[in-house]
Amino acid sequence: MAARIPMSREGFEGWLSTPARGLSRIVNRADMFDGWLWNGSRADREWDLADGEITPREFFSEAIEDTCSGASQDGCIVLHRDGALEAYLFHFGYKEWSVHTALLMFAAAGEFKSEAAEDTVLFWAETGGSLWPPDATGWLAVLSVGKSEARFVSERDLTETVAGLRPVESRFFDMIERLGEEEESWDWESGRDFQTDTPRDPAFVDPAVLEEESWRDRPRRAPRHA
Repeated sequence: MAARIPMSREGFEGWLSTPARGLSRIVNRADMFDGWLWNGSRADREWDLADGEITPREFFSEAIEDTCSGASQDGCIVLHRDGALEAYLFHFGYKEWSVHTALLMFAAAGEFKSEAAEDTVLFWAETGGSLWPPDATGWLAVLSVGKSEARFVSERDLTETVAGLRPVESRFFDMIERLGEEEESWDWESGRDFQTDTPRDPAFVDPAVLEEESWRDRPRRAPRHA
């Protein structure tokens, strides 16, 4: 999943601290795959798992800590760079709670956007984490984010969207390369679970994501299951 949504630094920190306020932010959730490879596949039931009561800071800081502790192999880049929220997420498998809650977080970012034009969030699969080219027809969902609401769209020229996401995609693969090197050098014979600080590097996550309401300051939630 990837997103680039223009917003000020103040808007970014406001977004991090504000709950998504319910599923109604995305007005046509069941239409998630319409127009793409899974055209006609409904997404009604899966949205019941999404959590609109937590803040983006809570959601993303917990995901980052899970990667650092070895509890997850997922990847998470969340930055404020060049006047925009930039994010690049990688999940092993279609984990409905994680995917749909992340989409809800990006939909809620519309309230803090600095530009009136709608922005595009991509969710795709089966690519090894790489962005597809703009004219690809694979398993894809496209979320259009406005200031007051977001909706899945069945048609969208993705040329500018994909080009704008290339820098954060590059950072994602920089992180994956570093993690791979760390895992190769880990003393697996010690019996200790792999742990890393790389996902907390400011090159990959804005320090504000890990402040205050982060995993360090609150009880861990019970795991979510599809």
